[in-house]
Amino acid sequence: MQIEVRHARVVAALAEAGSISRAAQRLTLPQPSLTMQLRRIESALGGPLFVRSNSGISPTVLGERIIPLMVELAERADEIVSESSSMSSGVIRVATAEWTPVGLRSELAERLPDVELQTVTLDAARCVQAVSDDAHTACVVPCAETEDPLRGVDADLLSEVIFREPMWLALPSGHPLAGAELADRARLDSLTWVRHQRGHWFHVLEREFFGRLELAEPEVVHHAAGQAEAMAWVTGAGAAALVSPTGPLVPGVALVAPEEAVWRKVLLVSRRGAVSPDRLRGIAEAVRENYCALARRVPAYWSWLRAHRSEFRELDAHLDAVTSPF
Repeated sequence: MQIEVRHARVVAALAEAGSISRAAQRLTLPQPSLTMQLRRIESALGGPLFVRSNSGISPTVLGERIIPLMVELAERADEIVSESSSMSSGVIRVATAEWTPVGLRSELAERLPDVELQTVTLDAARCVQAVSDDAHTACVVPCAETEDPLRGVDADLLSEVIFREPMWLALPSGHPLAGAELADRARLDSLTWVRHQRGHWFHVLEREFFGRLELAEPEVVHHAAGQAEAMAWVTGAGAAALVSPTGPLVPGVALVAPEEAVWRKVLLVSRRGAVSPDRLRGIAEAVRENYCALARRVPAYWSWLRAHRSEFRELDAHLDAVTSPF
């Protein structure tokens, strides 16, 4: 096996993290897969680079010589990508799953003024594949915390957690629970629900949520294709729905925090080398800024988010920078 830049990035991530498990999280790889990659790299280099212990990993004698060279190789490769990308404006195509807020395009355009920007809304399952096929530069894709949308994709992709978010309950504004600060389990047993279609990424979150409520078969009046349709059933049929508090909402809907929320994560996925690190940071920060703008439109959620800011470390700078109008 010949040593490639991707191998240098693996070694650099391990050296920086000081732990195989932490490096696996940063690289969004299963830990066994990262361990196997490291073994192959070490075999190609003629010996182990790290010593494993209960406290993490540390360089071997060989590692002390080789690891700095591998880190430098990874850094040089990133510099080349950044420099080549900055030489021409090009086209940045950003895909988002299910719903693209109008404000997001404005944020992206402000942070990427030197490129031609194109945005598109795709089904969540198609987003990653579109980036893998090089049809789009990057995608913003939601999934359950336990899910890995990159699993099984052959292309050399990068992913970064942009933010995490709890799912709240959507209820008709006149519902007895609508004014509650917290919806406890006992008060949810009698609700009628609208759920997402089976096969939709959100269905995984609903299954986890109802499992916690010990409602294996909740009463469901409709399976919707997305949150916008679910909102129509909340107001029109008086049903309850599990939703993103910053997703598309309609008048007549109240949001209430459940006693035990399930969370989603939102990832920024890109093909390695397709866009400079600076532009990737610009896309990530645009999404975070737009998320906070959407959160401020829901006073109860914005207040809750700021009160629980320790659980939103990716948004920390934006929570400080934005003053709530409420």
